[in-house]
Amino acid sequence: MKLLHLDSSILGDASASRQLSATVAAAWKNSQADVQVTYRDLASDALSHFSAASLVAGGTPAELRDAAQAHEIALAEATLEEFLAADAIVIGAPMYNFSIPSQLKAWIDRVCVAGKTFAYDENGPKGLAGGKKVIIASTAGGIHAGQASGQAHEDYLILVLRFLGITDIEVVRAEGLAYGEEPKANALRSAHAQIDGLFAAA
Repeated sequence: MKLLHLDSSILGDASASRQLSATVAAAWKNSQADVQVTYRDLASDALSHFSAASLVAGGTPAELRDAAQAHEIALAEATLEEFLAADAIVIGAPMYNFSIPSQLKAWIDRVCVAGKTFAYDENGPKGLAGGKKVIIASTAGGIHAGQASGQAHEDYLILVLRFLGITDIEVVRAEGLAYGEEPKANALRSAHAQIDGLFAAA
């Protein structure tokens, strides 16, 4: 089984989402002997954001691309192939200003490719990347579940994944991490217990 492990927090070793995503990846490896992990740190090795230059590079014949355009296309293709090849994905997803980190959005823009991961027909959109299992390691400094804002970054990720045809999605959540040491410890303890529960029967 091929597991794609993504982190997007800018906090390095201080990141709670990185801690949780690493725990999920380790639990997956322990539950299946044949797991092959591909790791991508979207913060320290950030993808460029989708731009007009991206469109120009894609529309330029390979033999006419300059070095920057060739690099852009090679990176985009490698990112897409990693995603398509994965049987399972772990996404470390902290909430930044009620959304996901821009680095994670840059990755999403590279894997949402018409004709590759989704398509439209007379019945509307159709996801082409189904059959994968995704676990989102979600963190937030505040407490948003049940409020008007909700877990907006989780909802967005789930919407995108379902658009691509992925329906087997679990969310491991730790929120209220900025409320003090005890609430933080309790939230992380609860999230780790949830991870244990997800892999208990594996």
